[in-house]
Amino acid sequence: MKKIKTVLFDLDGTLADTAPDLANALNHVLKIHNREPLPFEKIRPVVSHGGIALTTLGFGFGKEHPEFDVFYKELLEHYLDNIANETTLFPGMNELLFQLEEKNINWGVVTNKPSWLTEPLLDALDLTSRTVTIVSGDTLEQRKPHPAPLLYACEQAGSKADECIYVGDHQRDIEAGNRAGMLTITALFGYIDKSDTPEDWGANALAHSAQEILQLIESLN
Repeated sequence: MKKIKTVLFDLDGTLADTAPDLANALNHVLKIHNREPLPFEKIRPVVSHGGIALTTLGFGFGKEHPEFDVFYKELLEHYLDNIANETTLFPGMNELLFQLEEKNINWGVVTNKPSWLTEPLLDALDLTSRTVTIVSGDTLEQRKPHPAPLLYACEQAGSKADECIYVGDHQRDIEAGNRAGMLTITALFGYIDKSDTPEDWGANALAHSAQEILQLIESLN
């Protein structure tokens, strides 16, 4: 097995705990439209599915509804204006990033979040200058679970796919990483629903914490 040179992370639910700010955005829109707010525990597992899924959760209808686009736009606008009020890196994640940097392992972000949200969030978290690559949902025509964003990130990082690890908290993340020929780790601390079965997603390893991710990387190297 080749030495790991690059670690790539999903953003929401893996690198950063964005659920509080996204939940606040959804409940803000619900409130201004005289709807009852939803409990955080109900919103959290849906965050990895994006703004469309959150809007559907909150209002109970999909994109075919004539008012959907209005509510969806309001959600994203409020989120952008408050993008890092309560968002933090997951416990131990900053230490993990520093450890990777000390070991000369570069790291990057591959997310389905659009760049106009990804970039200000990473700026607010002071991560942009530390990343070797940032691939958003609109960087390429393809999005996860297609492997193209991950392969593009590898190319930017100067690594081959079998020298990379992808860490994510959703089945699409593991599928994309596996299809790209990378090692994959499921972040069990992320936005995983009770109905999900991450042990069946086909990841090379499951991690309960950032520290476990580091231990897995060290064991591979």
